[in-house]
Amino acid sequence: MSTYQEIVDREQKFLLNTYARYPLAIARGKGVYVFDVEGRRYLDFLTGLGVNALGHAHPRIVKVIRDQAAKVIHVSNLYYNEYQGLLAEKLCTASGLDRAFFSNSGTEAIEGALKLVRAAGHAVGGPEKSVVIALDNSFHGRTMGALALTGQPKYRKDFDPMLEGVRFVPRNDVEALRAAMDEKVCAIVLEPIQGEGGIQESSREFLQACREQADQHQAALIFDEIQCGLGRTGQLFAFQHFGVTPDVVCVAKPLAAGLPLGAFLAKEQFAQHITPGKHGTTFGGGPLTCRVALEYLAILEDENLLERVRRVGGYFAQKLHEFVGKFDIAVEVRGVGAIQALQLNIPGKPVMDGALANGLLINVTQENVLRFLTPFLLEERHVDKGVRILRKQLAAAQKQAKAEKKAAAV
Repeated sequence: MSTYQEIVDREQKFLLNTYARYPLAIARGKGVYVFDVEGRRYLDFLTGLGVNALGHAHPRIVKVIRDQAAKVIHVSNLYYNEYQGLLAEKLCTASGLDRAFFSNSGTEAIEGALKLVRAAGHAVGGPEKSVVIALDNSFHGRTMGALALTGQPKYRKDFDPMLEGVRFVPRNDVEALRAAMDEKVCAIVLEPIQGEGGIQESSREFLQACREQADQHQAALIFDEIQCGLGRTGQLFAFQHFGVTPDVVCVAKPLAAGLPLGAFLAKEQFAQHITPGKHGTTFGGGPLTCRVALEYLAILEDENLLERVRRVGGYFAQKLHEFVGKFDIAVEVRGVGAIQALQLNIPGKPVMDGALANGLLINVTQENVLRFLTPFLLEERHVDKGVRILRKQLAAAQKQAKAEKKAAAV
Protein backbone atom coordinates (compact mmCIF):
# COMPACT_ATOMS: atom_id res chain seq x y z
CA MET A 1 0.00 0.00 0.00
CA SER A 2 1.19 3.53 -0.80
CA THR A 3 2.09 5.86 2.04
CA TYR A 4 0.07 9.00 2.68
CA GLN A 5 2.80 11.21 1.20
CA GLU A 6 3.13 9.03 -1.91
CA ILE A 7 -0.62 9.34 -2.51
CA VAL A 8 -0.51 13.13 -2.10
CA ASP A 9 2.53 13.60 -4.33
CA ARG A 10 1.06 11.48 -7.13
CA GLU A 11 -2.25 13.36 -7.10
CA GLN A 12 -0.54 16.75 -7.08
CA LYS A 13 1.44 15.77 -10.14
CA PHE A 14 -1.27 14.17 -12.27
CA LEU A 15 -4.76 15.31 -11.17
CA LEU A 16 -6.57 18.46 -12.22
CA ASN A 17 -6.31 20.89 -9.32
CA THR A 18 -9.99 20.94 -8.33
CA TYR A 19 -10.05 19.87 -4.68
CA ALA A 20 -8.45 21.34 -1.56
CA ARG A 21 -8.36 17.96 0.10
CA TYR A 22 -8.25 17.40 3.84
CA PRO A 23 -5.00 15.81 5.10
CA LEU A 24 -6.35 12.27 5.23
CA ALA A 25 -6.05 9.22 2.95
CA ILE A 26 -8.81 6.72 3.70
CA ALA A 27 -7.99 3.06 3.15
CA ARG A 28 -11.13 1.29 4.36
CA GLY A 29 -14.30 1.65 6.38
CA LYS A 30 -16.49 -0.42 8.66
CA GLY A 31 -19.87 0.71 9.96
CA VAL A 32 -19.73 4.31 11.18
CA TYR A 33 -15.91 4.38 11.11
CA VAL A 34 -13.20 4.82 8.47
CA PHE A 35 -9.50 3.99 8.75
CA ASP A 36 -6.58 5.83 7.17
CA VAL A 37 -3.57 4.25 5.44
CA GLU A 38 -1.73 4.13 8.79
CA GLY A 39 -4.66 2.32 10.44
CA ARG A 40 -5.98 5.23 12.54
CA ARG A 41 -9.76 5.19 13.12
CA TYR A 42 -12.17 8.09 12.53
CA LEU A 43 -15.84 8.47 13.44
CA ASP A 44 -17.57 9.47 10.20
CA PHE A 45 -20.08 12.31 10.63
CA LEU A 46 -19.81 13.30 6.95
CA THR A 47 -20.49 9.99 5.13
CA GLY A 48 -18.82 10.91 1.84
CA LEU A 49 -20.90 14.11 1.66
CA GLY A 50 -24.08 12.21 2.36
CA VAL A 51 -23.44 9.19 0.13
CA ASN A 52 -22.60 6.51 2.70
CA ALA A 53 -25.90 6.60 4.58
CA LEU A 54 -25.46 2.92 5.50
CA GLY A 55 -21.96 3.55 6.74
CA HIS A 56 -19.16 1.49 5.26
CA ALA A 57 -18.98 -2.14 4.13
CA HIS A 58 -22.56 -3.00 5.07
CA PRO A 59 -22.59 -6.81 4.73
CA ARG A 60 -25.77 -6.92 2.65
CA ILE A 61 -24.45 -4.31 0.21
CA VAL A 62 -21.10 -6.10 -0.08
CA LYS A 63 -22.89 -9.40 -0.79
CA VAL A 64 -25.15 -7.93 -3.48
CA ILE A 65 -22.25 -6.16 -5.23
CA ARG A 66 -20.22 -9.37 -5.32
CA ASP A 67 -23.14 -11.44 -6.57
CA GLN A 68 -24.22 -9.03 -9.31
CA ALA A 69 -20.68 -8.23 -10.46
CA ALA A 70 -20.20 -11.93 -11.15
CA LYS A 71 -23.31 -11.91 -13.39
CA VAL A 72 -23.44 -8.66 -15.38
CA ILE A 73 -22.42 -5.09 -14.54
CA HIS A 74 -23.42 -3.14 -17.65
CA VAL A 75 -25.69 -3.81 -20.62
CA SER A 76 -26.51 -0.24 -21.86
CA ASN A 77 -30.00 1.19 -22.20
CA LEU A 78 -30.42 -0.40 -25.62
CA TYR A 79 -31.58 -3.49 -23.72
CA TYR A 80 -33.77 -4.26 -20.73
CA ASN A 81 -32.28 -5.34 -17.43
CA GLU A 82 -34.10 -6.94 -14.52
CA TYR A 83 -33.56 -4.23 -11.92
CA GLN A 84 -34.15 -0.85 -13.55
CA GLY A 85 -37.92 -1.27 -13.78
CA LEU A 86 -38.09 -2.72 -10.26
CA LEU A 87 -36.25 0.27 -8.86
CA ALA A 88 -38.39 2.73 -10.82
CA GLU A 89 -41.53 1.02 -9.49
CA LYS A 90 -40.23 1.16 -5.91
CA LEU A 91 -39.35 4.86 -6.08
CA CYS A 92 -42.52 5.88 -7.90
CA THR A 93 -44.73 3.96 -5.49
CA ALA A 94 -42.97 5.44 -2.48
CA SER A 95 -43.07 9.01 -3.82
CA GLY A 96 -46.50 9.04 -5.45
CA LEU A 97 -44.90 10.23 -8.71
CA ASP A 98 -45.27 8.38 -11.98
CA ARG A 99 -42.03 7.88 -13.90
CA ALA A 100 -38.29 7.69 -13.22
CA PHE A 101 -35.15 8.45 -15.19
CA PHE A 102 -31.80 7.15 -13.93
CA SER A 103 -28.53 9.05 -14.27
CA ASN A 104 -25.02 8.75 -12.87
CA SER A 105 -25.18 11.67 -10.46
CA GLY A 106 -27.33 14.34 -8.88
CA THR A 107 -26.05 16.99 -11.27
CA GLU A 108 -27.19 14.88 -14.21
CA ALA A 109 -30.58 14.40 -12.57
CA ILE A 110 -30.93 18.19 -12.38
CA GLU A 111 -29.91 18.54 -16.03
CA GLY A 112 -32.50 15.97 -17.08
CA ALA A 113 -35.21 17.59 -14.99
CA LEU A 114 -34.38 20.95 -16.55
CA LYS A 115 -34.78 19.52 -20.05
CA LEU A 116 -38.03 17.88 -18.99
CA VAL A 117 -39.67 21.06 -17.69
CA ARG A 118 -38.54 23.14 -20.64
CA ALA A 119 -40.04 20.61 -23.05
CA ALA A 120 -43.26 20.62 -21.01
CA GLY A 121 -43.26 24.42 -20.89
CA HIS A 122 -42.86 24.69 -24.64
CA ALA A 123 -45.77 22.29 -25.14
CA VAL A 124 -48.02 24.47 -22.96
CA GLY A 125 -46.88 27.99 -23.79
CA GLY A 126 -44.44 27.86 -26.69
CA PRO A 127 -40.68 28.58 -26.68
CA GLU A 128 -41.07 31.63 -24.45
CA LYS A 129 -42.30 29.48 -21.56
CA SER A 130 -38.76 28.56 -20.53
CA VAL A 131 -37.95 30.71 -17.46
CA VAL A 132 -36.92 28.93 -14.26
CA ILE A 133 -37.25 30.39 -10.77
CA ALA A 134 -34.40 29.39 -8.42
CA LEU A 135 -33.35 30.46 -4.92
CA ASP A 136 -30.53 32.63 -3.65
CA ASN A 137 -27.87 30.64 -1.79
CA SER A 138 -28.83 27.43 -3.60
CA PHE A 139 -26.53 24.74 -4.99
CA HIS A 140 -27.59 22.33 -7.74
CA GLY A 141 -24.33 21.08 -9.24
CA ARG A 142 -21.37 22.09 -11.36
CA THR A 143 -22.40 21.37 -14.96
CA MET A 144 -23.51 24.43 -16.91
CA GLY A 145 -27.27 23.96 -16.59
CA ALA A 146 -27.10 23.07 -12.89
CA LEU A 147 -24.66 25.93 -12.31
CA ALA A 148 -27.07 28.38 -13.91
CA LEU A 149 -29.61 27.43 -11.21
CA THR A 150 -27.06 27.80 -8.40
CA GLY A 151 -27.60 31.02 -6.47
CA GLN A 152 -24.06 31.42 -5.11
CA PRO A 153 -21.75 33.68 -7.15
CA LYS A 154 -18.59 31.94 -5.92
CA TYR A 155 -19.52 28.80 -7.85
CA ARG A 156 -20.47 30.69 -11.02
CA LYS A 157 -17.37 32.91 -11.13
CA ASP A 158 -15.26 32.49 -14.32
CA PHE A 159 -17.91 30.45 -16.16
CA ASP A 160 -20.21 33.09 -17.66
CA PRO A 161 -22.29 33.39 -19.70
CA MET A 162 -24.75 31.16 -17.90
CA LEU A 163 -27.87 29.54 -19.31
CA GLU A 164 -30.41 32.30 -19.86
CA GLY A 165 -33.85 32.52 -18.32
CA VAL A 166 -33.16 31.98 -14.61
CA ARG A 167 -34.64 34.32 -11.99
CA PHE A 168 -33.43 34.15 -8.38
CA VAL A 169 -35.56 34.91 -5.34
CA PRO A 170 -34.72 34.81 -1.62
CA ARG A 171 -35.62 31.65 0.29
CA ASN A 172 -38.88 31.97 2.26
CA ASP A 173 -39.81 35.29 0.62
CA VAL A 174 -43.33 34.61 -0.65
CA GLU A 175 -43.84 38.12 -2.02
CA ALA A 176 -40.61 37.99 -4.03
CA LEU A 177 -41.69 34.61 -5.40
CA ARG A 178 -45.06 35.96 -6.52
CA ALA A 179 -43.43 39.01 -8.10
CA ALA A 180 -41.07 36.79 -10.12
CA MET A 181 -43.84 34.57 -11.51
CA ASP A 182 -45.47 35.09 -14.89
CA GLU A 183 -46.62 32.99 -17.82
CA LYS A 184 -43.04 32.60 -19.10
CA VAL A 185 -42.09 30.52 -16.04
CA CYS A 186 -41.91 26.79 -16.74
CA ALA A 187 -40.54 25.69 -13.35
CA ILE A 188 -39.60 26.55 -9.78
CA VAL A 189 -36.56 24.60 -8.55
CA LEU A 190 -35.35 24.50 -4.95
CA GLU A 191 -33.71 22.44 -2.23
CA PRO A 192 -36.17 21.93 0.65
CA ILE A 193 -33.06 22.07 2.85
CA GLN A 194 -30.13 23.90 1.28
CA GLY A 195 -27.03 21.80 1.87
CA GLU A 196 -24.03 23.73 0.56
CA GLY A 197 -25.91 26.86 1.59
CA GLY A 198 -25.45 25.96 5.26
CA ILE A 199 -28.36 23.59 6.08
CA GLN A 200 -31.04 26.23 5.56
CA GLU A 201 -34.63 24.98 5.58
CA SER A 202 -37.45 26.35 3.49
CA SER A 203 -40.57 27.03 5.55
CA ARG A 204 -43.71 24.99 4.96
CA GLU A 205 -45.51 28.24 4.12
CA PHE A 206 -42.97 29.07 1.42
CA LEU A 207 -43.09 25.57 -0.06
CA GLN A 208 -46.90 25.71 -0.10
CA ALA A 209 -46.70 29.07 -1.88
CA CYS A 210 -44.34 27.53 -4.44
CA ARG A 211 -46.87 24.74 -4.98
CA GLU A 212 -49.71 27.24 -5.44
CA GLN A 213 -47.74 29.47 -7.80
CA ALA A 214 -46.59 26.54 -9.92
CA ASP A 215 -50.17 25.34 -10.29
CA GLN A 216 -51.47 28.82 -11.06
CA HIS A 217 -48.90 29.39 -13.83
CA GLN A 218 -48.86 25.85 -15.31
CA ALA A 219 -45.27 25.41 -14.18
CA ALA A 220 -43.47 22.45 -12.61
CA LEU A 221 -42.31 22.43 -9.02
CA ILE A 222 -38.92 20.68 -8.77
CA PHE A 223 -37.43 19.63 -5.45
CA ASP A 224 -33.68 18.98 -5.41
CA GLU A 225 -33.35 16.33 -2.69
CA ILE A 226 -29.91 15.17 -3.76
CA GLN A 227 -28.44 15.93 -0.34
CA CYS A 228 -31.50 16.02 1.93
CA GLY A 229 -33.52 13.12 0.47
CA LEU A 230 -33.74 9.32 0.59
CA GLY A 231 -34.04 9.12 4.36
CA ARG A 232 -31.86 11.92 5.67
CA THR A 233 -34.78 13.84 7.23
CA GLY A 234 -36.25 10.69 8.77
CA GLN A 235 -38.73 10.35 5.89
CA LEU A 236 -37.80 8.64 2.64
CA PHE A 237 -38.34 11.88 0.73
CA ALA A 238 -37.76 15.31 2.26
CA PHE A 239 -41.01 16.56 0.71
CA GLN A 240 -42.84 14.05 2.89
CA HIS A 241 -41.27 15.73 5.93
CA PHE A 242 -42.56 19.14 4.77
CA GLY A 243 -45.95 17.94 3.51
CA VAL A 244 -45.70 19.51 0.03
CA THR A 245 -45.52 17.26 -3.05
CA PRO A 246 -43.48 18.45 -6.05
CA ASP A 247 -44.02 17.56 -9.72
CA VAL A 248 -40.39 16.46 -10.09
CA VAL A 249 -37.92 15.31 -7.43
CA CYS A 250 -34.19 14.77 -7.98
CA VAL A 251 -32.30 12.27 -5.83
CA ALA A 252 -28.84 10.74 -5.84
CA LYS A 253 -26.18 10.57 -3.12
CA PRO A 254 -27.09 7.51 -0.99
CA LEU A 255 -29.31 5.83 -3.62
CA ALA A 256 -26.85 3.07 -4.58
CA ALA A 257 -24.97 2.98 -1.27
CA GLY A 258 -21.75 4.44 -2.67
CA LEU A 259 -22.04 3.48 -6.33
CA PRO A 260 -22.80 6.35 -8.75
CA LEU A 261 -26.55 6.57 -9.35
CA GLY A 262 -28.97 9.48 -9.51
CA ALA A 263 -32.56 9.84 -10.65
CA PHE A 264 -35.39 12.23 -11.22
CA LEU A 265 -38.99 11.20 -10.67
CA ALA A 266 -41.82 13.05 -12.37
CA LYS A 267 -45.58 13.24 -12.63
CA GLU A 268 -46.98 11.96 -15.92
CA GLN A 269 -48.21 15.46 -16.79
CA PHE A 270 -44.57 16.47 -17.27
CA ALA A 271 -42.92 13.11 -17.99
CA GLN A 272 -44.95 12.65 -21.16
CA HIS A 273 -42.98 15.39 -22.89
CA ILE A 274 -39.73 13.40 -22.96
CA THR A 275 -39.96 10.81 -25.73
CA PRO A 276 -37.33 8.46 -27.28
CA GLY A 277 -34.33 10.39 -28.56
CA LYS A 278 -34.89 13.49 -26.42
CA HIS A 279 -32.79 12.34 -23.47
CA GLY A 280 -30.59 9.42 -22.52
CA THR A 281 -27.55 8.05 -20.69
CA THR A 282 -24.92 5.40 -21.31
CA PHE A 283 -24.27 4.29 -17.74
CA GLY A 284 -27.36 5.38 -15.78
CA GLY A 285 -29.66 2.64 -14.53
CA GLY A 286 -27.37 -0.33 -15.05
CA PRO A 287 -28.09 -3.70 -13.41
CA LEU A 288 -25.40 -3.39 -10.74
CA THR A 289 -26.32 0.06 -9.46
CA CYS A 290 -30.08 -0.56 -9.62
CA ARG A 291 -29.84 -3.86 -7.78
CA VAL A 292 -27.73 -2.24 -5.07
CA ALA A 293 -30.23 0.62 -4.82
CA LEU A 294 -33.04 -1.86 -4.30
CA GLU A 295 -31.01 -3.44 -1.51
CA TYR A 296 -30.40 0.00 0.02
CA LEU A 297 -34.15 0.68 0.15
CA ALA A 298 -34.80 -2.80 1.55
CA ILE A 299 -32.24 -2.25 4.32
CA LEU A 300 -33.89 1.03 5.29
CA GLU A 301 -37.13 -0.89 5.82
CA ASP A 302 -35.73 -4.09 7.34
CA GLU A 303 -33.52 -2.30 9.87
CA ASN A 304 -36.10 0.42 10.60
CA LEU A 305 -33.45 3.04 9.89
CA LEU A 306 -35.78 5.97 9.25
CA GLU A 307 -37.04 5.69 12.82
CA ARG A 308 -33.44 5.59 14.00
CA VAL A 309 -32.61 8.70 11.97
CA ARG A 310 -35.47 10.52 13.70
CA ARG A 311 -34.55 9.28 17.19
CA VAL A 312 -30.77 9.66 17.06
CA GLY A 313 -31.06 12.85 15.02
CA GLY A 314 -33.21 14.34 17.76
CA TYR A 315 -30.65 13.31 20.37
CA PHE A 316 -27.82 14.86 18.35
CA ALA A 317 -29.79 18.09 17.88
CA GLN A 318 -30.29 18.28 21.65
CA LYS A 319 -26.54 17.97 22.20
CA LEU A 320 -25.80 20.63 19.58
CA HIS A 321 -28.28 23.00 21.24
CA GLU A 322 -26.36 22.56 24.49
CA PHE A 323 -23.30 23.95 22.71
CA VAL A 324 -25.23 27.13 21.88
CA GLY A 325 -25.92 27.65 25.57
CA LYS A 326 -22.35 26.84 26.59
CA PHE A 327 -20.16 28.57 23.99
CA ASP A 328 -20.32 32.21 22.88
CA ILE A 329 -18.97 31.23 19.45
CA ALA A 330 -21.91 28.81 18.83
CA VAL A 331 -24.80 30.75 17.33
CA GLU A 332 -27.50 28.43 15.96
CA VAL A 333 -28.41 24.79 15.30
CA ARG A 334 -30.25 23.94 12.08
CA GLY A 335 -31.50 20.86 10.29
CA VAL A 336 -33.23 17.62 11.15
CA GLY A 337 -32.43 13.92 11.41
CA ALA A 338 -29.14 13.10 9.70
CA ILE A 339 -28.63 16.53 8.08
CA GLN A 340 -27.71 19.12 10.70
CA ALA A 341 -25.46 22.12 11.24
CA LEU A 342 -23.96 24.26 13.95
CA GLN A 343 -23.34 27.85 12.91
CA LEU A 344 -20.44 29.69 14.53
CA ASN A 345 -19.55 33.38 14.63
CA ILE A 346 -15.92 32.56 13.83
CA PRO A 347 -14.37 30.58 10.95
CA GLY A 348 -15.14 26.89 11.32
CA LYS A 349 -11.98 25.44 9.76
CA PRO A 350 -9.92 25.31 12.99
CA VAL A 351 -12.74 23.34 14.66
CA MET A 352 -12.95 20.98 11.68
CA ASP A 353 -9.17 20.51 11.61
CA GLY A 354 -9.08 19.82 15.34
CA ALA A 355 -11.92 17.31 15.03
CA LEU A 356 -10.06 15.49 12.25
CA ALA A 357 -6.88 15.36 14.33
CA ASN A 358 -8.92 13.79 17.15
CA GLY A 359 -10.72 11.19 15.05
CA LEU A 360 -13.96 12.87 13.87
CA LEU A 361 -14.88 13.67 10.26
CA ILE A 362 -17.06 16.75 9.67
CA ASN A 363 -16.78 19.64 7.24
CA VAL A 364 -17.42 23.35 6.96
CA THR A 365 -19.66 25.17 4.50
CA GLN A 366 -20.27 28.92 4.15
CA GLU A 367 -17.01 29.47 6.08
CA ASN A 368 -18.59 29.28 9.55
CA VAL A 369 -21.12 26.43 9.45
CA LEU A 370 -20.14 23.00 10.78
CA ARG A 371 -22.06 20.48 8.65
CA PHE A 372 -23.02 16.99 9.82
CA LEU A 373 -24.31 14.38 7.34
CA THR A 374 -24.33 11.45 9.71
CA PRO A 375 -24.78 7.76 8.86
CA PHE A 376 -28.23 6.31 9.42
CA LEU A 377 -26.61 3.55 11.51
CA LEU A 378 -25.54 6.09 14.13
CA GLU A 379 -26.37 5.30 17.74
CA GLU A 380 -26.51 7.57 20.79
CA ARG A 381 -23.13 6.28 21.98
CA HIS A 382 -21.56 7.44 18.71
CA VAL A 383 -23.19 10.84 19.15
CA ASP A 384 -21.73 11.06 22.66
CA LYS A 385 -18.24 10.28 21.33
CA GLY A 386 -18.52 12.85 18.54
CA VAL A 387 -19.89 15.47 20.94
CA ARG A 388 -16.94 14.98 23.31
CA ILE A 389 -14.53 15.70 20.45
CA LEU A 390 -16.54 18.70 19.29
CA ARG A 391 -16.79 20.12 22.81
CA LYS A 392 -13.01 20.04 23.16
CA GLN A 393 -12.50 21.77 19.81
CA LEU A 394 -15.14 24.44 20.47
CA ALA A 395 -13.56 25.20 23.83
CA ALA A 396 -10.14 25.61 22.21
CA ALA A 397 -11.57 27.78 19.42
CA GLN A 398 -13.42 30.00 21.87
CA LYS A 399 -10.31 30.44 23.99
CA GLN A 400 -8.33 31.40 20.89
CA ALA A 401 -11.03 33.83 19.71
CA LYS A 402 -11.08 35.57 23.11
CA ALA A 403 -7.30 35.82 23.15
CA GLU A 404 -7.25 37.37 19.69
CA LYS A 405 -9.98 39.84 20.65
CA LYS A 406 -8.08 40.83 23.79
CA ALA A 407 -4.84 41.27 21.84
CA ALA A 408 -6.60 43.42 19.23
CA ALA A 409 -7.99 45.69 21.95
CA VAL A 410 -4.54 46.44 23.39
